[in-house]
Amino acid sequence: MFERILVAVDGSEGSKKALRLAANLQQTCGSELMILTVFRHHSLLEASMSMVRPDEPESLDDSMRAYAKQVAEDAKTIAAEAGAEKVRAFVKAGQPARTIVKFGEEHKADLIIVGSRGQGDMQGFLLGSVSHKVTSLAAAPVMVV
Repeated sequence: MFERILVAVDGSEGSKKALRLAANLQQTCGSELMILTVFRHHSLLEASMSMVRPDEPESLDDSMRAYAKQVAEDAKTIAAEAGAEKVRAFVKAGQPARTIVKFGEEHKADLIIVGSRGQGDMQGFLLGSVSHKVTSLAAAPVMVV
């Protein structure tokens, strides 16, 4: 039925619920499961400061990228514990909804699964309206959990 399933995670309970469903569906279909965590840089001031202080290890981008990697690795562990096989985790920077859709297109995802609510703007991950935007922009079917 589905050869490649993409699930977007941000560490929220909603995305973990979507991940568990994706893991179960992956087992049923024998498909590949791709986990994607998207982080977004919000502050123009921080962006300009990171250009001035490129060697500073604790820039906002570095911190958010490190957090996103941890979220992706945790998600990969959750999926494996749920019995999923053929699982890969990815981290991308960008506008969440468009990045999810573009990643899905580039990796030929047959299905995109997202949680109905993410962590919100303060965390810099899947924004509250991301699931709605993904359903509007994606050519592939989208399941909102």
